[in-house]
Amino acid sequence: MKVELYNRLMSMSRRDMLKGAAAVSALGVAGGYAASTPTFAAADDLRAAILKIPGVGKGSPTDADWQKVGEMTLGATKASIKEGEFKGVELSFMGLNNQNLHNLLFRGFLKPWEAYTGAKITWIDLAQADYNPRLQQAIASGTIDFDILEMGAPFEGDVGGKGLASEMPDWVKKQIEFDDLVNYLKPPVGTWNGKQIRVTIDGDTHNFNYRTDYFADADLAKAWAAEGHKGDWSVPNTWQKVQEVTKFLKGKKIKGQDAYGYLDAPKGWGGFGFYFLGSRATAYAKHPDDKAWLFDIDTMKPRVNNPAWVRAIQDEIDALPFEPADQLNADPGTTGFQQFLAGTGSMLSWWGDIGSNAKTSDSSVVGDVVGFSILPGSDDVYNSKTGKWDTLASGPNFSPNMAYLGWGVYVMARVDSDSKKHKAAWSAAAHLGGKDLSLWTAAYPSGFQPYRNSHFNIPEWVAAGYDEKFITSYLKSEADSYNHPNAAIEPRIPGIFQYYSVAEDELAKIFAGKATAQAGADAIAAAWEKLTDQIGRDSQIKLYKASLGM
Repeated sequence: MKVELYNRLMSMSRRDMLKGAAAVSALGVAGGYAASTPTFAAADDLRAAILKIPGVGKGSPTDADWQKVGEMTLGATKASIKEGEFKGVELSFMGLNNQNLHNLLFRGFLKPWEAYTGAKITWIDLAQADYNPRLQQAIASGTIDFDILEMGAPFEGDVGGKGLASEMPDWVKKQIEFDDLVNYLKPPVGTWNGKQIRVTIDGDTHNFNYRTDYFADADLAKAWAAEGHKGDWSVPNTWQKVQEVTKFLKGKKIKGQDAYGYLDAPKGWGGFGFYFLGSRATAYAKHPDDKAWLFDIDTMKPRVNNPAWVRAIQDEIDALPFEPADQLNADPGTTGFQQFLAGTGSMLSWWGDIGSNAKTSDSSVVGDVVGFSILPGSDDVYNSKTGKWDTLASGPNFSPNMAYLGWGVYVMARVDSDSKKHKAAWSAAAHLGGKDLSLWTAAYPSGFQPYRNSHFNIPEWVAAGYDEKFITSYLKSEADSYNHPNAAIEPRIPGIFQYYSVAEDELAKIFAGKATAQAGADAIAAAWEKLTDQIGRDSQIKLYKASLGM
């Protein structure tokens, strides 16, 4: 998005923005995201009605709410599918039940679809830590026992590379209004060998969540100055400052409670925990003059044991004693939902779920005291080409971690031989990826965050009950991450979660004190080299370059 358009959006008052389509359409979307162009027609009435279910501040949504949203957004299906058209069709759907979301919501959304079309769905529910092993087992054994799969783009190399995914029909692309996707989620993401295989239902980036009350606390500000820290007591914008604040807060109190700084997630999470170390590392490891940050481009030599990654690992080792007791056993689900949203800690990197849950989940107590930004930067950045640390003339180096590239719904190629089943599977996927339904999932606890241009219409969120300051901060952190010129892009290569899972195993030894940061990182690198050779180095190099747009 052009800077001047974004700044104009951020500076407009709520009253100005609500004057109507003429005022908002002037903002437009110029190759980016931060504002859509409302028409205030029937579609907008539907979207406004959806966002009142159950209503921001009215507690966590229930299965009845999910079914109601599914029913209200069934119009696109009814326009292309006859009632009862899929009678007799049985489909199997594999996905997550993480945080009691994902598949549980899909059940509700698809019950009205089942009732209308006549199709029946059976469900395979997986915990986050079990997802990669279950999927890899199905691929390796050639026993794909599901017709529809909830999956992230990093797995496209595993699934697409073996020809296991069905190609999206043109009618689906039209039904889901494909062009509304934010740019970084458009092809090549969601494609394999030039074929579109994914209905996107999520956009993923890690942003920075912080407690505004901590950084407005007069007693903490006084103690910060008294201890001789440089600069004002304020939200850190570099990892160096995050580390300083975390150590400073140990032993302090806020509102009578123990104060804590950053919340690390050292416990493995089926490969997904590696993203959280990655969010500590990208500002150190992703140089603006280099597209790569995980492997060398021409050789696939791992960078995970270079000085940037070792610094990130050492940072986490050094910070853990200043974090809550037993933090060593905290996985990302713990840090996000049992700690931060429940009032423990002041800083957290996570996906956008924290923003929507903060205001709409019964488990959250921080909805009025949380703010957002892109991930912290670094005072210097490692240059893998020169082997030196660079201090940029522009200031700190920032590199948002585009962790996972979002969830999608994929139809398996095993349905292609049955035209009725093929159409039914794609119809179910299209319903879940519909434009209006997606607004609800972005606004409420779902496991998903904004991923369409139309999700960045601030008045729509304000009308739903979101505080304007809160939602502006949240959406800005998302848009600034998606649009960042130095974003760390996820490689869609076969075996990527094998790499991550191996890394988690070695990191567990490091954080338990059984290996130094450097020795542990070297062990990760050695395991990654072995894995690359097993998969095929030449093909991995080719696919890695393609994933980086080279």
